[in-house]
Amino acid sequence: MTPGLWKIIGARVLVFVLFVLMSASSYVIEPGTRGIKVTLGKADDVFLPEGFGWKAPMITRIQPVTVKQRTAKLKADCFSSDLQQVVVDLRVLYRIPEKSVVQIYKQFAGDPFDSLVAPRVQEALKEVTAQRTAEQIVKSRESIKQAAIAAAKQKIGTNIFVEDIVIRNIDLSTELEQAIEAKMVAEQEAARARFTQQQTEIEAQTVIIRAKGEAEAIKVRGEALRLNPAFLRLQIVEKWNGKSPLVVPADPANNGAKLLLPLGEAEMTKP
Repeated sequence: MTPGLWKIIGARVLVFVLFVLMSASSYVIEPGTRGIKVTLGKADDVFLPEGFGWKAPMITRIQPVTVKQRTAKLKADCFSSDLQQVVVDLRVLYRIPEKSVVQIYKQFAGDPFDSLVAPRVQEALKEVTAQRTAEQIVKSRESIKQAAIAAAKQKIGTNIFVEDIVIRNIDLSTELEQAIEAKMVAEQEAARARFTQQQTEIEAQTVIIRAKGEAEAIKVRGEALRLNPAFLRLQIVEKWNGKSPLVVPADPANNGAKLLLPLGEAEMTKP
């Protein structure tokens, strides 16, 4: 080879070596992530923020730890207060706060969910369901969820934040589901029967009140006519159609004042 060719090869090798050294000496921490500098197996006590930085090549590595919210699947085999098995399928939303990044990395290998979050959430959920019957667990998901979140936060502490627990499904035995369904149907029918009974009672009371009102009105009207018989004659005169009147005695004995009643058209045409 010519000396010029050796120079070209040497320059390329030098560039490659420099590139490898620069790559080994630098790091980039992505957004939503914090870094732990580990030198010869020892982790620093301070995390690295997101961005670009330098490190000692070959002997130092950067371990990324995400601080973004994550979601993990979880199942919990629980028992109700009436000793019924309940399988809860849920999703746990959690995140690692910045202040706990180094501590979590040092104390828990890999993702802390499996070793810290999952067992605490399962334990909390079992404690909550053990205080309620299977029927209450099915009917009150929201209260179960809130109680489980509160208990899980207390057990886990502030090293990891449990943001939310989403209960996706509650599985019961077939026999228990049928029994709960039958009870709910019976309660609905009983409620419907109570409503029908109340409606009937209200209608009956309305009829009684209306009848009492009408009877009272008739009584008052009769009393008014008895005390003032001229009022009846006044009404007859006001309603008279202007045709020949019919004279009717006030009573069968032909005693008292006469009543004038208007003749109908058919009666006036009789011979």
